[in-house]
Amino acid sequence: MPKQSPGIIASRLIVLAVLLLAGGNAMSLEEPAYTVIYEKGDVEYRLYEPYLVSETVIQQSRDYRDAGNEGFRRLFQYISGANSGQAEIAMTAPVARAPTSAKIAMTAPVQRGETAEGLSVTFMLPAEYTIETAPIPTDERVRIRAVPGRLMAVLRYSGRWTEKNFDEKRQLLREAIYSEAIERIGEFESAAYDPPFMPPFMRRNEVMVEVDRVPDAARPDLAGQTAS
Repeated sequence: MPKQSPGIIASRLIVLAVLLLAGGNAMSLEEPAYTVIYEKGDVEYRLYEPYLVSETVIQQSRDYRDAGNEGFRRLFQYISGANSGQAEIAMTAPVARAPTSAKIAMTAPVQRGETAEGLSVTFMLPAEYTIETAPIPTDERVRIRAVPGRLMAVLRYSGRWTEKNFDEKRQLLREAIYSEAIERIGEFESAAYDPPFMPPFMRRNEVMVEVDRVPDAARPDLAGQTAS
């Protein structure tokens, strides 16, 4: 069995903490908007709409558990008020803009991905924000990033967040897209939607990866569909 990846462990600790602090009501949290354009077996091909994320990157040279906890702290502080909000304050004339801190609604899922810089941890920002109106982080290590529309191959599964489960599902997704001669773009990502006290058989976990197209077996109007 493959050795446990510290990066995966760290990301899961982050997600568990976020969902617990959100009160465990993950079912009501806002999620990225997408359309399922094709399904084959357990794999969905989703066309995601663009969205914003708050993101922080922890250097890989650090202990991964500490890095994961630090990433969570930075982002949770940001959405809890460590930001310069952009609230319009009505005056007699004109309408003035004044900085103030803002609390940002929790969203789901929390995602983790490896980058050349290190461990990337992201929270999606609610759809009400734009790149112009998103509260500005007061921590320079947190940034706001626009995620473009993407075509993602996604495998959803239940069960516990173990390294064995993640490795098995990632391999299944890899084999599914390769069998269709589909190219992946970037690295596999993990996402989770439920608190740790949710029974394992009811949990929603996902492994996903950006791909260049849908399978040729899709309807003629979807064959070769990409996010562009």
